[in-house]
Amino acid sequence: MGMKTFKQEVVSGGTQQPSIEGEVPDTIHPVAGIGIWVAMFALIYLYSPWAFVFALALAVSIIAHEWGHYWTATRSGMKATQFFLGFGPRIWSTHRNGVEWGVRVLPLGGFVKIIGMTNIDEVPEEDEPRTYRQGTYARRMWVITAGSVMHLILAFAIIVPVYAIAGPVQHTDRVELWAISDDSPAAAAGLEAGDVVTSLDGEPITSADDFRAGLGSQLPDTAVTIGILRDGVDMEVTTTLAQHPDFTEPRGYLGVSSSDEARVPIGFGEALVRGPKDLFVGVGQAVVGVAKVINPVNVWGHLMGTNDDPTSRPGTIVGATQISDDVGTFGGWPEVLALLAAVNLSVGVFNMFPLIPLDGGHAAIATYERLRSRRGKRYYADINKLMPVAAVCLTLIAFMFFTGLYLDVKG
Repeated sequence: MGMKTFKQEVVSGGTQQPSIEGEVPDTIHPVAGIGIWVAMFALIYLYSPWAFVFALALAVSIIAHEWGHYWTATRSGMKATQFFLGFGPRIWSTHRNGVEWGVRVLPLGGFVKIIGMTNIDEVPEEDEPRTYRQGTYARRMWVITAGSVMHLILAFAIIVPVYAIAGPVQHTDRVELWAISDDSPAAAAGLEAGDVVTSLDGEPITSADDFRAGLGSQLPDTAVTIGILRDGVDMEVTTTLAQHPDFTEPRGYLGVSSSDEARVPIGFGEALVRGPKDLFVGVGQAVVGVAKVINPVNVWGHLMGTNDDPTSRPGTIVGATQISDDVGTFGGWPEVLALLAAVNLSVGVFNMFPLIPLDGGHAAIATYERLRSRRGKRYYADINKLMPVAAVCLTLIAFMFFTGLYLDVKG
């Protein structure tokens, strides 16, 4: 990729070479291109049906993001010439109303081409009034933030029904076993995931903390009696604790994962209030989380194995897909949908960080131009001078992506 192509296709918001009538220079054979997409989704389905559903939902999120840019651009009088799902060579495309719609070979995102994103983009003279760069500050900000806004809208549209039907996660007085470790005292006693713990050695148990504290206070080789509720039937099981594998000092070990949190339906009216409130809190948490993740020191620590803070670990669609399988298996549809809402929230926030070529980078440029404009005279930033900044941003994003991919694959 030459420097001019790099500037136009990366810095200028994903600008791609348009097809010419009767000639599409970068199209690969449709069978090969479709085969890549089919193979990807087939592998995901074989890995997990939950992950397959999650991947399809992410594709919808990508389309919604790009549609946000396209719709606001056309409403602002800007000219959009391409709307693609995927990157790289075309698999298929068609022209409607002056826009090329299609699919490209690499299923890694999507893009909308809006002409004249920067001062270096070449456009016909008659199209100059319809370029992004000629739009008012308000219109440019509307267009460039629309993708992230669509993610927030999707998160809202997902979380409200989840809260209304399944409910938000909150503490209850039921301690449920989520997982049983193999070759553990719990497995030997016949405990099963889904059992509700009602007592420990005759003492009522109403919180997971009390249950863990009660077990942790026991020494290895101590016999304990656990009251459980299974399929509506109360019963007791007795087993002998082992030495906890994560501690050197003597500490009892049962081998279970438990929680007193569950989803409790709150009704549609309350969900309309609680959902946006939790999303607002989530935006703040996502901002802090993204700031930690884009810190190269934190990322390097994860790569070298010296950083075990999960909140600063970069992730990719591979990791999100793996998580979707776990939450779908244990929590079903409510947990998968809640994860999808959280991913949309995080992607929306990350996309607005002031890094070129993210949307936030273009928003920062638009704001800088607005601040530099004086007495009605419009200031245009020279993208050529921003190339070193763009290179650093792209290097950082690439470092995050490949580190996250390595960690996700490594497990």
